[in-house]
Amino acid sequence: MGSSVLDQQLGCLWQKDHLLSISLSGYINYLDKNNPSKPLRVIKGHSKSIQCLTVHKNGGKSYIYSGSHDGHINYWDSETGENDSFTGKGHTNQVSRMTVDEAGQLVSCSMDDTVRYTNLMLRDYSGQGVVKLDVQPKCVAVGPGGYAVVVCVEQIVLLKDQKKCFSIDSPGYEPEVVAVHPSGDMVAVGATDGKVRLYSILGTTLKDEGKLLEAKGPVTDVAYSHDGAFLAVCDASKVVTVFSVADGYSENNVFYGHHAKIVCLAWSPDNEHFASGGMDMMVYIWTLSDPETRVKIQDAHRLHHVSSLAWLDEHTLVTTSHDASVKEWTISY
Repeated sequence: MGSSVLDQQLGCLWQKDHLLSISLSGYINYLDKNNPSKPLRVIKGHSKSIQCLTVHKNGGKSYIYSGSHDGHINYWDSETGENDSFTGKGHTNQVSRMTVDEAGQLVSCSMDDTVRYTNLMLRDYSGQGVVKLDVQPKCVAVGPGGYAVVVCVEQIVLLKDQKKCFSIDSPGYEPEVVAVHPSGDMVAVGATDGKVRLYSILGTTLKDEGKLLEAKGPVTDVAYSHDGAFLAVCDASKVVTVFSVADGYSENNVFYGHHAKIVCLAWSPDNEHFASGGMDMMVYIWTLSDPETRVKIQDAHRLHHVSSLAWLDEHTLVTTSHDASVKEWTISY
């Protein structure tokens, strides 16, 4: 099966014509009695809680990328469910946030104090695309032109072309989450004090715009709509607030419905709907123009709360959870 500790075999089953064994890594192996050294098929997946996910179209196919508590990143074919993990040596601790940049690289930040850039054609961790940070990163967002903004413990770091070019140390609040406007000129940073601060990207620096957006509680996620017209902010007080960018970030609407802290947000490609997932194990799909029109998915993940969301297309939502599973939902309005 292999030579690492995780290849240790823990149990086996002979079921009719099938020989199965399970590895310490959690992988299930279909053994070939005619060729014992090579399994017919290996079913892989996460054995630890999934923290984040992102989606990306690659060669006409849609793939789901999920990152877990043990530093593992898996990719899944959204149609067949076939999956595998990246090769090489990657993150050594929890993957906190992932996104895909315009060059088709997976940008991931982890509790091992690094941001990694991984080529999605090769799906191989390389020694090159690793940016070492001074403190632990919590969230990363990318923009056009090779920019990425990383929110760390008491620090905000601006990266350009995989290099650190600017940082704001001790900003005077505790930043939690970050989003970059699709045009690449504005950055929204959500904090534990219930406020969202706006920064503009000027060359290789970040300039504080001096504007505070008020959420209803400690901010847990922020996301710009794909057309850049709206900024959605969710918080620990069970509320999603949407701000209108064109109107100077004035409050557009407030969405109530969750029974517990909301942890993640994602805009549909149609820019009219967005989804939110919370500690109440619920997923809501909201309609921007009418807060009362919503689709509710109860007990989306029975065992644990929803940890991350992403849209494959206008009618397909993907959710992950600390129950180590990835689910696809078909949404009809």
